[in-house]
Amino acid sequence: MAHDHTHGHMAADGRRLRLAIAVVALGLVAQAVGAVLSGSLALLADSGHMASDLIGLVVALVATVVAARPASGRQTYGYRRVEVFAALVNGLLLLAVAGSVAVSAVGRLLDPATHEVLGVPMLVVGVVGGATNVVALLVLRGGASHSINMRGAYLEVLGDLLGSVAVVVASVVVLTTGFAQADSIGSLVITAMIVPRAWALLREAVRVLFGSAPGDIDLDDVRSHIAGTPGVVSAHDVHAWQITSGATVFSAHVVVERDVFCDMKVDETLDALDRCLAAHFEVEHATFQLEPADHAEHERSTHV
Repeated sequence: MAHDHTHGHMAADGRRLRLAIAVVALGLVAQAVGAVLSGSLALLADSGHMASDLIGLVVALVATVVAARPASGRQTYGYRRVEVFAALVNGLLLLAVAGSVAVSAVGRLLDPATHEVLGVPMLVVGVVGGATNVVALLVLRGGASHSINMRGAYLEVLGDLLGSVAVVVASVVVLTTGFAQADSIGSLVITAMIVPRAWALLREAVRVLFGSAPGDIDLDDVRSHIAGTPGVVSAHDVHAWQITSGATVFSAHVVVERDVFCDMKVDETLDALDRCLAAHFEVEHATFQLEPADHAEHERSTHV
């Protein structure tokens, strides 16, 4: 059932991504043409950001298709971790765009006389770009809660929407005051909005790739819950990691009373442990090694 549920999510995510790609591609064409006509760096920055959005969405779509492939004897968890690599690529793209825009903006601020900005086309195209971003966000919103890959795509488009808002504000300032530097300042604002989201996405992707315990799981709390299970004495060699965002895997050596083995309560104890982790920690897959108290004396102490 969990396998079918996961593939249902992936199929829906694929449809969302295809529609979002079409919408963002239209917005990119409009913004690129507008940037050339208006001479706006903020609009060019937003076009570059939207181009990275489009690339990121395509990467996310490819990742979704690959992640849907079934597990095999070698890829025992399937290909779901490819979503994490896609999120890593998205984060790096965002940082690259932000750095390029920041350098250009500073250059224009230092030498503003060499660049003319036309406020009207800048305003019109900024509004059009913002509208396409809103549509794409609505399309992607349903998948952002359960997949790091979809969250990366969603954050790409959200950052571009905020960029479009900055373009509109800058164009209004240029039109009403003639202060052309507002365009460069607007592009720096876009950069400032991109970097924190890109960094957060990269940090989450790296955490999953390093096999770190999920941030919302306290292993001491897990041990406490396990120890509260009838027949359980303690737990050691406790590990928790994620295949991809939302797919937590857990393993532990669980020391139990000898009565558990003598009274044939192994199945009952395993079921209780599975229910405990699923209910309190939303663990997708758990593996327990039940052992008597003196067994730990024969094991190498190499894990937490």
